[in-house]
Amino acid sequence: MTLIKHFVVILAFAAITGCASKPPTIYYWGNYQGQVYEHLKGSVESPDGGAVILEADIEKARAEGKPLPPGYHAHLGLLYGNAGRAEDMKQQLEIERANFPESATFMDFILTNFNKQD
Repeated sequence: MTLIKHFVVILAFAAITGCASKPPTIYYWGNYQGQVYEHLKGSVESPDGGAVILEADIEKARAEGKPLPPGYHAHLGLLYGNAGRAEDMKQQLEIERANFPESATFMDFILTNFNKQD
């Protein structure tokens, strides 16, 4: 009989913990990870299409009051650069540098090399 009681307790515990919700994340991820994956696969038809999706996610993040994850603005800047939107690219890289100071060296490197191409 005790085996049945233990089984019922374990089953009840599993049911309760299985229904627990995920803890909220710090950042608003939106479509960012999917966009990076598609970009790296080379299956993105145009950089403008990816930029539009990420721009929409920026508005959603603002509405939820959540910050965007590291690399978000840098990736959006990359998409802008690929679309020939140099000023928008620079702006996004500067936002990335401001939001994540640890990225400053890399963002400066990208901006310096980009400026040499102009």
